[in-house]
Amino acid sequence: MTNKIIIFGTGEIAELAFFYFTNDSKYKVVAFAADKEYIQSSSFQGLPLVPVDTLINNYPPSEYKAHVSLSYNKLNQTRKEKYQLLKDMGYELVSYVSSKSFTWPDLSIGDNCFILENQTIQPTVKIGNNVMIWSGNHLGHASTIKDHTYISSHVCISGHSVIGESCFLGVNATVKDFTVVGDRVFITMDSSITKDIADDSVVVGSLSKVYENDSRMARTLKKIYFGL
Repeated sequence: MTNKIIIFGTGEIAELAFFYFTNDSKYKVVAFAADKEYIQSSSFQGLPLVPVDTLINNYPPSEYKAHVSLSYNKLNQTRKEKYQLLKDMGYELVSYVSSKSFTWPDLSIGDNCFILENQTIQPTVKIGNNVMIWSGNHLGHASTIKDHTYISSHVCISGHSVIGESCFLGVNATVKDFTVVGDRVFITMDSSITKDIADDSVVVGSLSKVYENDSRMARTLKKIYFGL
């Protein structure tokens, strides 16, 4: 079984993924890929950089795996689209979990996740596909993180909570136990979530003011932070 992988992306996140996979995984990064219109050089990090529409010809999925390494742009929508693109092309998408994080053997984790160091992930946690979790977080027992979500640093998600698909949780956000956060929710830094949050809402700051999807403030904040 091959351990050779292609990283999709050429930004800061892809550069970090290259470092982590190289220094703390069984995988060997052999090339990078990107959309043709974003390629200005034939190499990145000293490795070949190829257009994604020619990727199969040069690095067929029968011989190589892949990892999509993009940020939370458009509230994770861009990363989700490229994740689905490479899946449809036939690539197995690999996950990275830092060896410097604490997990239990029963951890359930999907593909194309990127989980950095100093996590405390308690028993029976379920993490979906294409989830990115930055350093230094607490994921309480029996919690669920759904697909395509991004969790910043120093977030505390208490036990039996559910974080929906394509959410963004800012630095120092806190989620009360047995709380359900809907899909595509934007939670800014320092927010404290003490009740269920509806889909597409925005939760702002230490006062945790909730703006529903159809509010002007929710639309404005998503445009500022995510270009939506």
